Parts: sequence; C-alpha cells; structure tokens
Amino acid sequence: MPIFYNSTFPTFLLTGVPGLEWAHAWISIPFCCLYLTALSGNTLILFVVLTEPSLHEPMYYFLSMLSTTDIGLCISTLVTVLGIFWLNAREISFNACLSQMFFIHLFTFMESSVLLAMAFDRFVAISNPLRYATILTHARITQIGLAVIIRGTVILTPLVLLLKRLSFCRSYVLHHSYCFHPDVMKLSCSDTKINSAFGLTAIISTAGVDSIFILLSYVLIIRSVLNIASPEERKKAFSTCISHILAVAIFYIPLISLSFVHRFGKHSPPYVPTLIANIYLLIPPVMNPIIYSVKTKQIQKAVLKLVCSKGTRI
Repeated sequence: MPIFYNSTFPTFLLTGVPGLEWAHAWISIPFCCLYLTALSGNTLILFVVLTEPSLHEPMYYFLSMLSTTDIGLCISTLVTVLGIFWLNAREISFNACLSQMFFIHLFTFMESSVLLAMAFDRFVAISNPLRYATILTHARITQIGLAVIIRGTVILTPLVLLLKRLSFCRSYVLHHSYCFHPDVMKLSCSDTKINSAFGLTAIISTAGVDSIFILLSYVLIIRSVLNIASPEERKKAFSTCISHILAVAIFYIPLISLSFVHRFGKHSPPYVPTLIANIYLLIPPVMNPIIYSVKTKQIQKAVLKLVCSKGTRI
C-alpha cells in the first residue's frame, strides 16, 4: 500500500517503537502486564466501592469515577497497541482514528476533572468536616460526574469535527501506536492554525485550569491543617491527602514530560517520544489502584474482606 497520496479521508499507519521493530514481541510482554494490572486493579476498586456499604462515601465515589476513566483509557488504546506488537496491524481508517482520538482525549480530560473534584472533596473534608455530608450529597456527586462527562464532550466534539475539514497529502505514518490529536494534525497539508489554536485552548481550559484549582485547593488545605491545634490531628488530616497528591503527580508529570519532548526533543532518539507517550497513558491507570490500595486502610480492609469471603466459599 502506498503511504503517499492525496486524499481527504486517508488510511493512517500507526507506529510501534521506532528502531525496535525486531523486539515488538518482547516489548509486548511488559505492555500486556501493564494493561492486565491496570484493568484488573481498577475493576477491583470499582467493584469494592460499589458492593461495600462502608465505602459509600463521597471520597470513594470519586475514586470509582477515577477507576472508570482509567479503564476507559486502557480500553481506548489496548487494541491498536497490542495489534501492532503482536500482528503488525498498523492500518487504521480515518473515522476509526478520530473515534479513538476522541475517547483517548475524553478520558484524559475526564481524569483531570475527577482529580480536581477529589481535591475539592479533600478540602471540604478537612476545612469543614461537620458539613461534609451535607455539601457533598449523592445528588451533588452525580451532578459533578455528569458535568465531568459533558465538559469533556463539549470541548472535544469541535476539536474532532475540525479535523474532518482537513486534507491529507503527506506521509500518513503517525508517530504513535494510537491516534493523538497533534500527531494527526501535523500530517495535514491544509491550514491548521484553527486546529492548533483550538487544541491549545482545549488543553488550557481542561488540564491547565484544573491544575491551577488543584494547587489552590492544596494551599487552602495546608492553611486549614496548620490551624488544627493537635499535631496528631494535623498528621491524620494531611495523611488523607497523600494518595490524591500521588495520583495528581503521576497524571501531570508524564503529561508535562510528553509536552516537553514534543516541543524540545527533536534530537532525541525516535523511540523516546513513543515510550513517554505510552507511559503517559498507561502509568496512571496502573498506579492509581496500587496507590489507593496501599495508602487507604478502608480500601485495604474491603479488598481483604472480598478475598476472604471468596476463599471461604471455595
């Protein structure tokens, strides 16, 4: 199949790990382990939160939202990533590419929004514990969840539709094993100024704004913690935020690293951006359930209770 021809709706070629094509079968092993860990870990968290009555609290409802977005993010990339490593199945149609791109960015934006909601949850729990249950009611948590979905959809829909107006007449080889908005846009031979501006606006209005409000939440949380008289209570209050701080770090650090590599890593080996891009999408779903299982005693107890009950039945 030729990879250079003029078409409005082309068939793209995805890329595995450039320069390491001979090792794709071996590289697939850690990727399979990561996908399996992410899907099983997040499914377990989701199941435990939904079935254990003691976890029917705002903090754990938000955790179940985080697990849902992580599962969605894994499923969005799993087929193309493993298809390349196992079968060298690199071709993807234009519409399939747009669909994958939509869901990857949707779940990424949703994860950013959920992390912001979790920061707000910790702020309310620490600064106003007596009104915690009345502020974060079930109805309000449902509204926040719907707002997270609607916000991501409204921002992404025009971003995807704007790509449909472009023509593609250059190489159709994408630089990742999944469809990524900047990657698809760069292959167009049309004017992409509007697309670039809209893409930048989408990032700033989601991850950019969310990160600012998360930082502000922690400034207010630290101020509230410092106002607590007892050192023991101070330590206890801040310990409830550790898991969330780690979740924020593993989401934003790979995102920032990927942005830097795309902008300033032109002379780096070709496999570096690909590996960082895969880390950016896989590490948060893998690490979030591990972090919350290790750092949250209630989750530990619920998981042990589930395991013990299954063992008793066997």
